[in-house]
Amino acid sequence: MRSVKDFGAIGDGAADDAEAIQHAVREGLGQVYFPPGDYRIGRSIELDTTAYGRIGLDGASGTAKIVMAAAGPAFLLSGSHEGTASPPSVRPEVWANERMPTIRHLEIEGAHEDADGIVLEGTMQSSIEGVLLRNLRHGIHLRRRARNVIISHCHIYDNRGIGIFCDEVNLHQINIANCHISYCRLSGIKINNGEIRNIQITGNDIEYNYDDELGEEAPQAAEIWIDTSGERGTVREGTISGNTIQSRYSPGGSNVYIQGRGEGDPNQAGMLTITGNLLGSQEVNVRLEHCRAVVVSGNVIYSGHRRNIHAVGCRNVVVSGNSFDHNHGSLPRELATGISFEDCSECSLTGSIIQDAEAGEHTVPTPVVIERKGLVELLRCSRFTLSGCQVLDSAEAGVYLEGGEMVSITACTIADQRETKKMRAAIEWVGDGGDNYLAGNILGKGREDAVQIASSAGVRVGDNLEA
Repeated sequence: MRSVKDFGAIGDGAADDAEAIQHAVREGLGQVYFPPGDYRIGRSIELDTTAYGRIGLDGASGTAKIVMAAAGPAFLLSGSHEGTASPPSVRPEVWANERMPTIRHLEIEGAHEDADGIVLEGTMQSSIEGVLLRNLRHGIHLRRRARNVIISHCHIYDNRGIGIFCDEVNLHQINIANCHISYCRLSGIKINNGEIRNIQITGNDIEYNYDDELGEEAPQAAEIWIDTSGERGTVREGTISGNTIQSRYSPGGSNVYIQGRGEGDPNQAGMLTITGNLLGSQEVNVRLEHCRAVVVSGNVIYSGHRRNIHAVGCRNVVVSGNSFDHNHGSLPRELATGISFEDCSECSLTGSIIQDAEAGEHTVPTPVVIERKGLVELLRCSRFTLSGCQVLDSAEAGVYLEGGEMVSITACTIADQRETKKMRAAIEWVGDGGDNYLAGNILGKGREDAVQIASSAGVRVGDNLEA
């Protein structure tokens, strides 16, 4: 094993070790070892697998640190793979020289405002493991094209931009697992258009990824932001599971934000599951815009200061088996403001507990102005099923509906358990609609009648129990 010090690196945090490290890479040693020390570099280290062959960087179990003192990435990892993930599409020279470039057990710290951590371009089976990336612009930046990426056991912490940034990249198969991704000011994980297939985000702690210093002037951010609103953006086939994803309120902020192309085109973002996570304390915890085939199941989702889920223009969305709540143990009076679907079709909300807080009072220092008419709102939706849910302690209507076609509400309990009733009505249904159905529910009385339905809404009312 040869170390960078064999090629003249000093590792004292003062000398510029860039040329010595590049020399070690240029020798084609395969494994480039960094003994304990602080290695300051004044330019990017190019890890070009087409020129230098198989490459692995090893930072001595985390005792070596790279200090990036210039603009650009500390390490630019590149290759020539232009195929897919299918084995026949991988050229022999890629298998021979370029497969599985690896960076592990290093700390990378920025000492320049435009310093980045690691950039990947054209790679096949790249692996980043046990790396600490901090005080950078972007932690890990994927561009152009990549296949079979693994990012695991990393600490991506306190960066000015995005923790893991898929930037208009053509990428199939990426696993992001067992990482801490926190305090990145422009989002924790962001996909900016490009073409993504098969993305797994599992077992991570993803928290506080927004700019908490600029207040209302802060740019929009999210813990996980999938943006396919551009002309060529498409993200399909993936899962977000087993993560803790929480924050504090930030203007326009979300825990998970899946953003499709626009009105009438929900097909570019979808075939995604959000399962078994803890999500909480943002303006909107789960924000879905113009998506298709998204499943939200088995999560605890709490204290969304505007909404826990807000879906607009979506199709084939299933929300099932979740607990929507507030953080009663520490903030019993904060608002957990429910669920809203607007202009959605072929969707279902089933088997969930949806409970508002004890009082209509905010605990955040600069609250958004909330305009809501129900704890659950279904606005201009069609072919929508609401079944087997408990909708409790709303400050307005329990379920508020505007129009709708073929909307069915069955086997729900909608009630106000508080001594002083604040829920206006269990069901309020306004506007024009048709072929709608309300039956087999337990409907508690609020401040007004339990059920308020406009004749123009086209609702057939069956056997409900008014308690």
